Amino acid sequence: MPRPVPAVRPTPDPPVNLRSLGRVRVLEALIESRRLSRPDLMRRTGLARATVGSVIADLIRAGVVTDGDANREDGLRTGRPARTLSLNRHAAYALGVDIGRDHVRVVLCDLFGEPVWDRDLHRLVDNDSGEVLTEAAELIAEARRVTGIPAERILGVGVGIACPIDRHGTLLAEGIMPGWIGVRPTDELRERTGFAVRLLNDANAAVLAEHRHGVAQHCGDVVYIRLSTGIGAGVISDGRLLLGAGGLAGELGHVIVEPSGAICRCGNRGCLETVASPAAIAKLLSAEPTSTAELIDLVRAGDRGAIRAMEDAGDAVGRALAQAVTIVNPELVVIGGELAAAGDVLVAPIHRAVQRNAMSWHTSDLRVVPGALGDSAGVRGAAALVLADAPERLAVLVAG
Repeated sequence: MPRPVPAVRPTPDPPVNLRSLGRVRVLEALIESRRLSRPDLMRRTGLARATVGSVIADLIRAGVVTDGDANREDGLRTGRPARTLSLNRHAAYALGVDIGRDHVRVVLCDLFGEPVWDRDLHRLVDNDSGEVLTEAAELIAEARRVTGIPAERILGVGVGIACPIDRHGTLLAEGIMPGWIGVRPTDELRERTGFAVRLLNDANAAVLAEHRHGVAQHCGDVVYIRLSTGIGAGVISDGRLLLGAGGLAGELGHVIVEPSGAICRCGNRGCLETVASPAAIAKLLSAEPTSTAELIDLVRAGDRGAIRAMEDAGDAVGRALAQAVTIVNPELVVIGGELAAAGDVLVAPIHRAVQRNAMSWHTSDLRVVPGALGDSAGVRGAAALVLADAPERLAVLVAG
């Protein structure tokens, strides 16, 4: 599976020497396959036997790689089987931060992206960036304190946020998160934590997570749509995260699906968000505010009005997605966000609308499925952004 290109590339390090390049290749192979023999590593990396041997010796001394045969307890050795090597998943870690419209969540992940510590705070974030970032930094400090992991073993912090972000890392928060206008979360969190910080929007974080850990593993062309308070999409094309010229690809919530519809917060009329966000669906059912959880409960209870409203929203989502499917030709569409909990009541009409509004060439083998990671997709994808560079970072650390 090709590793997605991170949303924001770090400042390039000086050119690595051949031994460092060998470490990177070996680490990439072990992160992808987790356990390999030396002959397997030679085949996968194209490195000579002597180079693989010296690189592995360096990595074992540094505690980054373990020799599986060294820990065998059964005492059974028939012939001369190839010794298997595996990455020490606890050699380094990455922190992920998810800043949604109503929560702050922090996760600490090992080298395989599996959480070892996870906590979230429910709070509204739109109007108070300083307090939110301070709370995120406090959660990061708590993660270190509880796990006892030293700072030098943490590769960095990835942040996913429910806001468009341009290629320069600037939040386009006008009309969305008024308290964040002019704020640079990377700088603010770096000052509060001392760690290098990377930033991407929540839909891009989620597609990275599903590509690395969820239903989109081994898929090179994926569209993920996040159906939450805001609607956005993350796209992986040919194994790479698709950002666009300004970094703003995937703003599917502002595709117009009802030209005479309601005015959107972006100033246009009839955007997808005006008909398919949880608030828009709930408004069809009651004049009183209805939470997303209550809406999902109504659907699960068989409420005919709620089911019809959800199906109509799914049809609108599918019409917007059909345009994305026609343009980028994915093999998989993943449905995520809070509304994905509605299950087939939402997913089935999305799939039908995509098939009805895109050419059969694009849809004959297309799969449309709910995400596997639920509400953890954003925070695990933020950590995955950091882990995408783990081989290079570890190679530098091992070199000392």
